[in-house]
Amino acid sequence: MSLSQTEEPVLRQGMITIAIMLATVMQVLDTTIVNVALPYMEGGLSTTRDQITWVLTSYIVAAAVMTPVTGWISGRFGRKHVFLWSVVIFTLSSLMCGMSQSLTEMVLFRLLQGLAGAALIPLSQSILLDTYPRERHGSAMAMWGVGIMIGPILGPTLGGFLTEYVNWRWVFFMNLPVGILAWLLILTFVPETKKRIDIPFDFLGFFLLGLGLSALQMMLDRGQTLGWFSSDEIIIEAALTGFGFYAFLTHAVTTKHPFLNLHLLKDRNYAGSLVFIFIVGVILFATLALMPPFLQSLLGYPVMTTGLVLAPRGFGTMLAMVVVGRILNRVDARPIIMIGFALTAVSLWQMSMFNLNIGVWAVVNTGIVQGIGLGCIFVPLSTIAYATLAPEHRNEAASVFSLLRNIGSSIGISIMFTELDRYARINHAYLGEHVNPFNPWFWRANVPALMDPSTMQGLAALNGLVTRQAELIGFLNDFWIMMLLSLIAMPLVWFMRSSVEAGKHG
Repeated sequence: MSLSQTEEPVLRQGMITIAIMLATVMQVLDTTIVNVALPYMEGGLSTTRDQITWVLTSYIVAAAVMTPVTGWISGRFGRKHVFLWSVVIFTLSSLMCGMSQSLTEMVLFRLLQGLAGAALIPLSQSILLDTYPRERHGSAMAMWGVGIMIGPILGPTLGGFLTEYVNWRWVFFMNLPVGILAWLLILTFVPETKKRIDIPFDFLGFFLLGLGLSALQMMLDRGQTLGWFSSDEIIIEAALTGFGFYAFLTHAVTTKHPFLNLHLLKDRNYAGSLVFIFIVGVILFATLALMPPFLQSLLGYPVMTTGLVLAPRGFGTMLAMVVVGRILNRVDARPIIMIGFALTAVSLWQMSMFNLNIGVWAVVNTGIVQGIGLGCIFVPLSTIAYATLAPEHRNEAASVFSLLRNIGSSIGISIMFTELDRYARINHAYLGEHVNPFNPWFWRANVPALMDPSTMQGLAALNGLVTRQAELIGFLNDFWIMMLLSLIAMPLVWFMRSSVEAGKHG
């Protein structure tokens, strides 16, 4: 009998949940909290702005390469064993990151942190699914989803507080007590799974997929800085990405024991869930990446105020997850996912009408609506994805599920910031055409002398206004694009099987 068919005692379930949530929050929080600290780390490590981004890139690339390996490693060495070592290495590398005195040391330990952290999210999901009986999977995924969402939402706020009032090194040091407590609870309460020493490791498949993923992440991370395909580096990385993925797929369908089991994609619900979690990754992380520069650069909000204004989004997400988790076992998940995309689209539509004079409530309101929408998507999607999969496939399936969410976030952030820059330049050129002494508006509207286009001082002042308006239009266009993506996703939900039907046949 599998763990998923055996109901653990209530106390044991609770302790396992706490252990898993601690590890999950620690890993997810660390992917976003560092962003705010980067300007402070430049001075502390004596680096340039371009060099300090390797602190983010090294972690992202390492996590992307190691995430797909999670299924094989946990099957070969035991899930609990892998989880314990992942927590140990992640916690120790966090300590070393906080103690780093040079960029080389920081990047090295961030690589190690990414390698260890890659397994925490997929393993935490599969452990919770095995800990609770099928009828409580909705509630389990709601708890897990709260942990996943806390990082992107509270990361900027907590990171801003620590860097401004304590020291940027505490962004890493704060993982120590959390990691130690999580390790002790995992050691005591999480059961071990049966090891499968007969599983061969597909080294060629791992190399090809790792090549494609690392090249893709590098291309997405550095493309905006290097001018995309005007750079030889980006062209090489794009070629390696295409070659890596094509060769991996070709190898996977022709070998007896591929690195990833492509037969999982025959499950309609699981395949559909990968598409939707990719879209969620795009919308969630791109929005969270766009809002801080929008509030700080255009509206002039301080770092702490920005974090506080964005925090209510998290409360909306948590509320939706708790409610949906309670009713999911009794209703079909597909309408809930559709409602979630609809609410997300509404919030993004409202955001596409922002202006430079909006109040705090407009930002808070749209954040809450979007948070509720994403909460309505995440829990049922995380439940229906595994409803018809055999328990022994959950580790591998969860690793791919997590990988698609991360790739979606990387691609979403990259595309949205590229479009933001492009639209800002186009609109600056268009608006700037009308700023000249011969435009009759300037003498009809009694423009103040400080904005007289016939003077250098006036042109400088007008250029500042035009730049802000052009950037605003760029942000609004990004919100509009993501709204359309949400609307496109809505009807696709019905291609998946009903979660009630899946539960009966799974």
